[in-house]
Amino acid sequence: MQLLRARLAQPDPQGHDVLIHAGPGAGKTLGALLGVEQLLRDGRLQRFVVFCHRTAIATQWQRAATRLGLDLSPWGEQPTATGVLVSYQAAALHRERWLAELQGWGEAPWLAIADEVHHLGVDPDEPEAAAWGHAFSSLSTGAVLRLGLTGTPFRADQLAFCAARQVQQREGDELVWRIVPDLCVEPRQLISAGDVRPLEFRFQDGWVDHARHDDGDGVGERSCLSGESRETWRARNLRRAIRLADGSSIAQRVLLQARDRLETVRQQHSDAGGLVIARDIAHARQVAALLIEQGDRAVLVHSLDPEAEANLAAFQRGMGDWLVSIDMCSEGFDAPRLRVVAYLSTVVTRSRFVQAITRAVRLDGGRERHEAIPRDPSYVFAPADPLLMSYARSWSLSEPYLLRGRAQASEPAAGTGGWSASRPPAAIADGAGSVIAMSGPQLPGFLQQKRPA
Repeated sequence: MQLLRARLAQPDPQGHDVLIHAGPGAGKTLGALLGVEQLLRDGRLQRFVVFCHRTAIATQWQRAATRLGLDLSPWGEQPTATGVLVSYQAAALHRERWLAELQGWGEAPWLAIADEVHHLGVDPDEPEAAAWGHAFSSLSTGAVLRLGLTGTPFRADQLAFCAARQVQQREGDELVWRIVPDLCVEPRQLISAGDVRPLEFRFQDGWVDHARHDDGDGVGERSCLSGESRETWRARNLRRAIRLADGSSIAQRVLLQARDRLETVRQQHSDAGGLVIARDIAHARQVAALLIEQGDRAVLVHSLDPEAEANLAAFQRGMGDWLVSIDMCSEGFDAPRLRVVAYLSTVVTRSRFVQAITRAVRLDGGRERHEAIPRDPSYVFAPADPLLMSYARSWSLSEPYLLRGRAQASEPAAGTGGWSASRPPAAIADGAGSVIAMSGPQLPGFLQQKRPA
């Protein structure tokens, strides 16, 4: 609130953007609305527009606004509403119409809020290609302030995004451009304060066999999942490892271990649930079928299912043991009962992985009163892919985001990190491959997995 007031009173010469980076459970939605409420009361604002990328997230904004007595309605429902909700997709499709309506507001000062603003990529070489970012940029030109909110202030393509100022800094002998949040609340700070749960990781290692057919002899090659340094082989390994029918049984072991952990968690948290992130719809159906075969109640949701939103809401209320999805639950989905995540996807961008695993860090009000600080952990199970393990190492930290074309940046190499912890990782033998177990918000380096003779 102080930041928004200060930026309105003394505009920054680089623009009218404010970027907030805060992890899940930090209160980005409520904090933004409290800021709006105060600015409306001060007479510095008359209206505000919330841009978001999903219907479920828009509903959460409406619920939070109602708690504060703010009038927030979908665009077009109540023309006189103080607050307006619009999706990024609708803004891009009907940009000219929305622009005309905004111009009809005249000189009335208004605030643009971009939720999960990293979706609004800006490509200087192809401005029309980044449709969402282009639409938001044109629609928010008349706003007195643009507030960007994100839990992952970076993109896999290393493009800049809207509502974020670019800062030039010197690193050694080189000048680089990066995006720096105006306010940053790291997950590790929230863990220390008891606002969210810590995460513990269990990465299932193993050997992946690849058959050779080009020379006709059928002789295969074996690759260690966690120890593979060749990028093409690493990707091939993961594609095989998430198959439920693969001979390595890595995916099945991930699911079975996750089930066992959820049963243990339920001894203290009776309505705890689990989340499986699958590769695609067919894969998700296979996962759900396997869980049901084991006696679990599995709720399958995907973007082509007309009942998806209703099923998500039902799971939040306590229906089902497991939620199986592809990407509908990896961002903005709020279900404090989630305590176990099984990541069985071939999408290995840092943003997608962090968004998925942090669905399990939220606390509900009832349990806050009964758990000591630090809170009871939630658990993440996944194949021991080197990239996923490297992201797990730094999930609770805010890292520099260097922009493509203005600075050369790359994915962090597995096995790097440069930090220490009090407890080393533990390798738990299970017959087919070790489970690399790690505890705490900051995780130690990994054991060097050696191929057996």
